[in-house]
Amino acid sequence: MTPLVVLIAVGLTPRHLRDERFAAATKTLRGLAQRGGETPLEGVVPAVTLAAQASLFTGKLPQEHGIVGNGWHYRETDEVRFWQQSRHLIHGELVYERARQRAEARGRAFSVAKLFAWFNQASRVEYAMTPKPHYGADGRKVFGVHGKPAKWVAEMETKLGEFPFFTFWGPNSGSAATEWIARLVSATLREQRPTLTFSYLPVLDYDLQRYGPEGEHVTQALTSLDGCVATVAEAATEIGARLVVLSEYGISAAKRRVTLNRELRRAGHLWVRDGPFGEVLDVPDSPVVAVADHQICHVSLHPYHRERLSDVRELVKNTPGVASVYVGEERAEIGLDHPRAGEIVALAEPEAWFGYEYWLDRKRRPDFAATVDIHRKPGYDPQEMFFAPEVPWPKAALAIKLMRKKLGYRTLMDLIAVDHPELIRGSHGIVAVDPADGPVLLTDAPEMAESLPPRLVDVADWLLAALDLAEDA
Repeated sequence: MTPLVVLIAVGLTPRHLRDERFAAATKTLRGLAQRGGETPLEGVVPAVTLAAQASLFTGKLPQEHGIVGNGWHYRETDEVRFWQQSRHLIHGELVYERARQRAEARGRAFSVAKLFAWFNQASRVEYAMTPKPHYGADGRKVFGVHGKPAKWVAEMETKLGEFPFFTFWGPNSGSAATEWIARLVSATLREQRPTLTFSYLPVLDYDLQRYGPEGEHVTQALTSLDGCVATVAEAATEIGARLVVLSEYGISAAKRRVTLNRELRRAGHLWVRDGPFGEVLDVPDSPVVAVADHQICHVSLHPYHRERLSDVRELVKNTPGVASVYVGEERAEIGLDHPRAGEIVALAEPEAWFGYEYWLDRKRRPDFAATVDIHRKPGYDPQEMFFAPEVPWPKAALAIKLMRKKLGYRTLMDLIAVDHPELIRGSHGIVAVDPADGPVLLTDAPEMAESLPPRLVDVADWLLAALDLAEDA
């Protein structure tokens, strides 16, 4: 069976591959497309990482596979949780599970590598690696990766060096993490030759959210991505693998933040609990909670407060920056009629994004607000990519705090921008106004290019057909 490699190049768009301004920066990508083919993709709502990757893996809409965003209100435990990794969260079979069944039914060997793609934990794959820090009982966090086989993971870290976690997210996020992942994929292809490989290359996501979809930084980020794809393409060619590159979404210009939790709180619909570390959302008992996720917001109503639905709907609908609101069965219009979704789903205007902030007094903000803390925050916070403007010499301050932590002192890493929405110039989550700024798919395989899928939810069946075609050949 001819190996197949799928690279998820988040943020890549048809415009990047067609606009001559980016020709030199996308030389490898354009060469692959010229050998095979390229097409815009119709994405899913929400156009965010976890929902889009679940649709890629299942060929289903979020209302079918249940991944309604990067996070949601877990009603069983009354927690807002983001960035969960378990494969069991997805309803339905995944494309590599279906492919394995077909291969095994025919007596063919089949192996899968899943390298930094999402829903890695509990996946039935031969090779897996994903970022996963270690958490000590004393509050310490030590960066690391998790995967299987454990011996192979250790060997890769020895061969490639430690994964540069600080460049995967946070104010130092940049190309180093993506370059490391590309080298990992290349080494895995050459040494293990998996039948099907999925990997995630996030370098475009950072500066396009920081500084927007226009500017010299776009060319620089594309150059970095192109180099990473070239690294993988060389290894794919050596083992005779076909290569597919696709994106989950494009990133559009953003100019304003919408803080629905603050609006709900002012209207008496949202409650907090004050304490020694600032105010935290009272998720179990608050009548309403808004879960902000880029350009989509799930508004969840407590079962005992459903009588507020009409009032809350009007409040959300009339909040500046909100483009549309879907309630109950109306959510099916955007593919989000699922119990995990908010009773009300709000979509932002094209140049707006939702913030999770709920405090009204800066002095009572929670202590985690000024830290990189993707699991404690009840919503996505793009400001984590910036040091606080009011902190002088932030990298020196960071070095001092890290030294204190290594010496065993409790240290709050409170150096991140808070309530500086003006720093954010790009976002995603809704359907792109122009398809040229949405997702894209390309392949270097002419036989696969003969039937390029029009939608992200069609990609799984397209990949299965390609594997079957290679086997028959």
